[in-house]
Amino acid sequence: MTESLVFQGPEGTVTLTAAAVTELVASAARGVEGVRLRRPRRSVDVRHADGRASVSLELGADHGEPLPALARAVQERVGEALTDVTGLEIERVDVEIAEIG
Repeated sequence: MTESLVFQGPEGTVTLTAAAVTELVASAARGVEGVRLRRPRRSVDVRHADGRASVSLELGADHGEPLPALARAVQERVGEALTDVTGLEIERVDVEIAEIG
């Protein structure tokens, strides 16, 4: 289950809801040509602690796409997006291709 991210500072608290974090990851993954998210709320899991995050994604891929390259592109794009927006260090992005269509 994706958890909300809470950032505390001298001016107050900023919370990124679990839905916002899920959509950030899902949007980054969908940005890779040939990728489909099967059910974003169930297919994306982000866990974080101590400034580090791990992501798991379940994807669909278009028929004929080179799957290892596709998965690496998703890993890179998701990691970059999550780091850019949240500042978290990415430990891992696990990609499972569960459907080809």
